Amino acid sequence: MRVNRLRRIWASGGAAVNGWLAIPNGFSAETMAHAGWDTLTIDLQHGLVDYSTMIPMLQAISTTATVPVVRVPWLEPGILMKTLDAGAYAVICPMVNSREDAEKLVAWTHYAPRGTRSFGPIRAQIYGGADYPQHANDEIVCFAMIETAKALENLDEILSTPGLDAIYIGPSDLSIALGCKPSFDDLEPKAADAVEHILERAKAHGVVAGIHNGSTEAALKRIAMGFQFVTINSDARLMAAGAQAVMARMRAGTPTGDGSVY
Repeated sequence: MRVNRLRRIWASGGAAVNGWLAIPNGFSAETMAHAGWDTLTIDLQHGLVDYSTMIPMLQAISTTATVPVVRVPWLEPGILMKTLDAGAYAVICPMVNSREDAEKLVAWTHYAPRGTRSFGPIRAQIYGGADYPQHANDEIVCFAMIETAKALENLDEILSTPGLDAIYIGPSDLSIALGCKPSFDDLEPKAADAVEHILERAKAHGVVAGIHNGSTEAALKRIAMGFQFVTINSDARLMAAGAQAVMARMRAGTPTGDGSVY
């Protein structure tokens, strides 16, 4: 089976730099993959991507060494299993709030005897190799999102769930849940303290911690804190920021009809 480079990065003590795909297009996914991200996450929860569009995006990512990740819409067995069957090598599941939720997530993403995943790796076996069924349980990565007050209350129970590889913090949802302004980077004190607490408890349980970031500066600081999976913005936001930067420079030096400049 094709090895999961994400696991190898973590095993070496490194941090994976993750890109985020909200644009429902294979070419944009291919372009992002060729930029050198360690992993790319296709967002089925809040992006514009549906399952059918996800397939060519996974195919585009597979032209590179970038590891394909999918954030599923919800904790639901059908979409988790279909996503893995399509060739995702990691899944991020939103709104995991309890030990029971975490146990379901692990069960639905692993074959028996470690879980209840149904067999049918129609594209996963093409991407992963003929021996995919024998090794999938050890290569696939399972993330639970920690983003609610209830998840914070049940944090140690969630983190101690056997088979849970990693957690992923959604800073905006976590901030809202704690009565703070939603933000990726500049968190209010209560939310910032919660992020540090989640990271500390994840380390104590031997679970990898990941987090969403709005800038490279924030991502680098969080790697220094001990996060081993950092997302930086998204394809849509990066495209908008790049276009705005170009136009700002052009407007600053482009003559107008009266001879002045913008």
